[in-house]
Amino acid sequence: MFFKLILRNSKRSRKENGLFFSSLLVAVMAFYVILSLPRQDVMVFLSQMESDAVEKLLTLIPAFYGMTLFLLFFLIYYASRFQLERRRHEFGVYLMLGMRRSRLFVLLLAEDFGSSILSLALGLPFAVLLSELISLITARLVGIGIIEHQFSFSFRAMLWTAAGFFLVKCTASLLLSGRISRQEIGSLLTEIPEGAKRQMPSCVYVVSLLVGMLCLTAAYALAIHGEAWTHIRFMGLTIVLGLLGTFLVFWGLRLLMGFFIRKGNHDRRLHTFDFRQIQETLIRRFGTLALCSLLILAALCCFGAGTAVFRYYENAASHVLDYTFTDTNASDVRRTLAAYRLDTMFQDLFEMKTGRVRTTEDIEHVFDTEPLLAALRSMDSSRDRDVLLNNLSYASSPYLIPLSCYNRLLAAAGQSELVLHPGEAAVYMNQEDTAQGRVQLLNRILETEPLTSLDGDALRLTGKVQGADLVTDRSITLSFALILPDENFVYYTQGEYDIFVNGILNNRTTKHTSLLSAISEINEKLDETGLSYESYLQNMGRQLFFQTASSYLTIYLAVIFLIIANTVIGVQFLMSQQKTLRRYRTLVRIGAEYEVLCKSARRQIHWYFGIPTVFAVFGSLFGVRALFTGILTSAARSHLSEMMIVSAAMISALCMVEYLYITAVKRSSDRCLLGLMIPKREE
Repeated sequence: MFFKLILRNSKRSRKENGLFFSSLLVAVMAFYVILSLPRQDVMVFLSQMESDAVEKLLTLIPAFYGMTLFLLFFLIYYASRFQLERRRHEFGVYLMLGMRRSRLFVLLLAEDFGSSILSLALGLPFAVLLSELISLITARLVGIGIIEHQFSFSFRAMLWTAAGFFLVKCTASLLLSGRISRQEIGSLLTEIPEGAKRQMPSCVYVVSLLVGMLCLTAAYALAIHGEAWTHIRFMGLTIVLGLLGTFLVFWGLRLLMGFFIRKGNHDRRLHTFDFRQIQETLIRRFGTLALCSLLILAALCCFGAGTAVFRYYENAASHVLDYTFTDTNASDVRRTLAAYRLDTMFQDLFEMKTGRVRTTEDIEHVFDTEPLLAALRSMDSSRDRDVLLNNLSYASSPYLIPLSCYNRLLAAAGQSELVLHPGEAAVYMNQEDTAQGRVQLLNRILETEPLTSLDGDALRLTGKVQGADLVTDRSITLSFALILPDENFVYYTQGEYDIFVNGILNNRTTKHTSLLSAISEINEKLDETGLSYESYLQNMGRQLFFQTASSYLTIYLAVIFLIIANTVIGVQFLMSQQKTLRRYRTLVRIGAEYEVLCKSARRQIHWYFGIPTVFAVFGSLFGVRALFTGILTSAARSHLSEMMIVSAAMISALCMVEYLYITAVKRSSDRCLLGLMIPKREE
């Protein structure tokens, strides 16, 4: 009989609290996915290319796991307390019928244990499937190839998921079950009304709203302009201003609810009742709503910024070169490759030369940058202009690149070749670390073909700023260089220059397999030749690392924050509705129909979810922009408009999750109101 009671109560609790149960399932899946990250194809591949960076990333996972367990504990404690509070009368009846307090304690623990087992039994299989699906999609996007994918199941991830989930569930259940079982029968059978909150004068709430908005404006300004990212105390000030501003705004919102009550559509049924309910909730629960809004804000910022950064790194690089051989020349590379029968795998091999001016001993001041600096000073003041002024002031000892080598690179990339006459030069800058705005400023100057000098010889700068990657390995970059005709390059370098041999694979080599797999196989063969080389995998490894770090972790945090915030809001609304059931019963007695009550409750739900969500969505546009200021390179910040569009689209998509939560709470509310349609006597 006792066992049947446990099963019946567990089943009823899951049915009545489907929102909470679904949130636990999603949390289980999120835990497994993040903990199984080391076993996924992309991470296995990255561990070979970027082992140090991957190791640092993986060491962060336990910290994220522990933090989310801490947050999940409060979600479970809060939602479980709501469930138990709804059943206070039931527990009192159990004690009245003779159930011992220890048996009631065991009953509550057993019910919770059963729901936990079911959550894991349903969540873990879906988590494994979701992890495999994510691994397949990621492998396809980054070019590893689905054929090379291998099914992976992480027993360690499953064990830690179950252990962490049981830990927080059991801890919350022990605390709440002990609290309920120790209460007196009379207190369980009697509803405990909430105490009234003292109202302040209207001017206090006006000041609260204004001060809150000023604090939020200051916080976003500090983050967007970059001051918050310069020092820990500025970051602390930004966070404090943001938190203080949010709580002050929500504390003052009760004044706006009073305005809607007075100025709203009084012809609509239960208009005043609806807004009185919302106003009362804002008065009693403003702190919880403010905290939930901050969690939704964090979720939107993580998801929007993480997705945009993922898209940027996916599209930022144009792949041209597959290999760069160092410490040799093209002839030696061809002979070595032919000896090992690897020459047929390459479509093209060409040299890339770089050197310094060797016609004088004072190589630190051979290039006159004053014409460029003077042209910049005449332009309108801006951050890009000031940074470019500073950078060019150190460009008096540039690297030199021969025109023929650079044209071979442009031809391989399918671009038009440069044309330079004797005494002319083109400017080369590494655009990976140079903002687009600075490149545009320099292009405006180059349109005038300024006359400068190199080691005392007149030199005219022409064309546009060039930025194609000279070699495969991006760790070898030139911040500023001059592209010269070959005869000028030979003269100024005096034959002292570095040679890199760039290689491009044949289409036949990658026809029946993915590019990354082909390069991995060729690397094994090249290791036997003794040639020093860098492959596209090194660049791809760094790029994939940033993609993985920005996508997996930020989306994981977004899911956790969104689950916690929406579950707390939904549970809090249903709790408030449960405490005000007498008001709904009174409405039923005076003739209110079921449809009217449902519409009234749904309007309240829209406002109840809408206030923190709209506040978070509006703030996320500034929050994402602030994150971009702190985490993006100068070159990436030049694509802010495109990245903001991607972020806005992702934020809009994530808002659909809010709609699903609202729908679930509406259904729970409708079921609760349906039980009131049969009037009962209250003695």
